[in-house]
Amino acid sequence: MQLFREARNHYTQAVRKAKASFFKQKCASCNTNSKKFWDTVKSMENKNTSSQLPTALKIGNTVTTDKSTIIENFNKHFSTAGHAFHLATPTPVNSTAPPTATRPSLPHFSFSQIHSADVLKELQNLDPYKSAGLDNLDPFFLKLSAEIVATPITSLFNLSFVSSEIPKDWKAAAVIPLFKGGDTLDPNCYRPISILPCLSKVFESQVNKQITDHFESHHTFSAMQSGFRAGHGCTSATLKVLNDIFTAIDKKHYCAAVFIDLAKAFDSVNHHILIGRLDSLGFSNDCLAWFTNYFSDRVQCVKSEGLLSGPLAVSMGVPQGSILGPTLFSVYINEVALAAGESLIHLYADDTILYTSGPSLDTVLTTLQASFNTI
Repeated sequence: MQLFREARNHYTQAVRKAKASFFKQKCASCNTNSKKFWDTVKSMENKNTSSQLPTALKIGNTVTTDKSTIIENFNKHFSTAGHAFHLATPTPVNSTAPPTATRPSLPHFSFSQIHSADVLKELQNLDPYKSAGLDNLDPFFLKLSAEIVATPITSLFNLSFVSSEIPKDWKAAAVIPLFKGGDTLDPNCYRPISILPCLSKVFESQVNKQITDHFESHHTFSAMQSGFRAGHGCTSATLKVLNDIFTAIDKKHYCAAVFIDLAKAFDSVNHHILIGRLDSLGFSNDCLAWFTNYFSDRVQCVKSEGLLSGPLAVSMGVPQGSILGPTLFSVYINEVALAAGESLIHLYADDTILYTSGPSLDTVLTTLQASFNTI
């Protein structure tokens, strides 16, 4: 028994040392990549998340164990999330139209030709271990053949600008349900992980660079928006809000805040309104036609354990897992900052803090409530 204990303890210590050494090397290898670093940290937490299908799923008042039925219902649930939230949200009584920006007219924006050197760089930087989309075009293959295929792929991208059309295969997403905790029978306890075709993401990366350069050079985004912007982040947003709060405290003022988390924010974006936003920002008719086509005919299938559901249309929201999605969402929500009235506001993606201060607590709460009602 003593020998067993000694062997067990030796084994346990060896495993701990090996794990510590492994994660130390992993963290050191991603010291310049914050996303990779936090992905490594999350993997150390050993949370019980699974991309496997549940053994059973509740559909209405019925529980099914049939795998095919489960993936079809997951697909229906995910593809209609935005519409379901929109229908469940009551329309405010006596609501007024939201304010519009009073910025000067922006110069017209049109797409520029994409250069093969930029596409080659994108292809060479692909992660070969990422999953292929529904088109089964593997990132490893594209990375390996980058110097050969970069020029014809660039021609396809530029042809898309000319025709204002995007290949339908590039608008089809494979969705994997990821359990995030709670009741395994409840579809709401699963997060959809969307995998788009690799070429669509390479293309979107080039488009995104062009439009973000246009937005940033003309100061399109509100100074109160820190999400998905170069030079901005959680730290800058937190510092701004804390500075305002400490300034109020130094004046012996009361300070109150409302933290707003928009449910299904990315899924419930109205395409018609978003296109209107782009129009007001100086996008040419050709660009508007391209984005209209970008949102049209999008479909998704749930894929798991070798099973694939039938395709369902997705007619609302920005595409999950896309490169353009975060930027387009920022455009969509940008003018919320104008509705804050006498309160202060700061936005980070779909998270918003509305706050105000003053010498009277009653006045502070009244002002905050009025601003919240407007938003």
